[in-house]
Amino acid sequence: MDETRARDVLAGAGVLPGPAGEARLLSLGENAVFAAGDLVVKVGRDAALLDRARRELTVAAWLVEAGVPAVRAAGPEALLVEGHPVTVWHRLPDPVRAAEPRDLAELLRLVHALPVPSFGLPPRDLLSGVERWLRLAGDAIDPADAAFLRERRDGFATAAAALVPRLPPGPIHGDALPRNVHIGPDGPVLVDLETVSADLREHDLVVMALSRDRYGLPADAYESFTAVYGWDVREWEGCGVLRGARETASCAWVAQHAPVNPKALAEFERRVASLRDGDASVRWYPF
Repeated sequence: MDETRARDVLAGAGVLPGPAGEARLLSLGENAVFAAGDLVVKVGRDAALLDRARRELTVAAWLVEAGVPAVRAAGPEALLVEGHPVTVWHRLPDPVRAAEPRDLAELLRLVHALPVPSFGLPPRDLLSGVERWLRLAGDAIDPADAAFLRERRDGFATAAAALVPRLPPGPIHGDALPRNVHIGPDGPVLVDLETVSADLREHDLVVMALSRDRYGLPADAYESFTAVYGWDVREWEGCGVLRGARETASCAWVAQHAPVNPKALAEFERRVASLRDGDASVRWYPF
């Protein structure tokens, strides 16, 4: 799904007060995210994401009721428009500053203190998207690289199922990065709730450890995160397994953009090469 297709779906949804062509594209990944006036609209890549979009609306209402600052839905249900799920959200005020790892830790402490809600949450199947992302990549990537990632996926899925957690399992965000925190005038707010799950709390903490090791997060910023949260997941013997699973998923996620974006292909090839070589020092770049 490119921007043109996403705008066509946005127009067909009829959820904006003005022309879809005037909406501002905020991001384009699993969803195309548009802002217009007081609203934000998310257009999902394909119909397979409809159930996830519906659950995100339910999760948002639950978090607000539980006292966790989170983005609020502006529409009661997810629409399916021309094969794409569409959800509508209240637009947050302009940020007062960039979110930092310590802000994320503050929100994770709140989420991790919650019991599993009555409507239930799925496990964090971190590797479930790998096959779909590789399929979307198609012939743009080397078939040997795709086969390598599938083998890694299977191996880490088996290893993750055998992990013994240090923390009690329960609700997690599932994609715990500062980019999913908005700092408004009233403080940090949690956004992008599609991957909220019930699983090992360590999933949320490994994300920042990987950010330190692969994406150049400064050591002091990581230390501020662990200080506010109260624990460093790198002390846990299962950290390497969840890290490896997330690296595998992150590689495959970039692959889906390779057919239309040469920079995505280059980043994908950099990541795969570092995994093949077992070189944990190779820097990855956010995409």
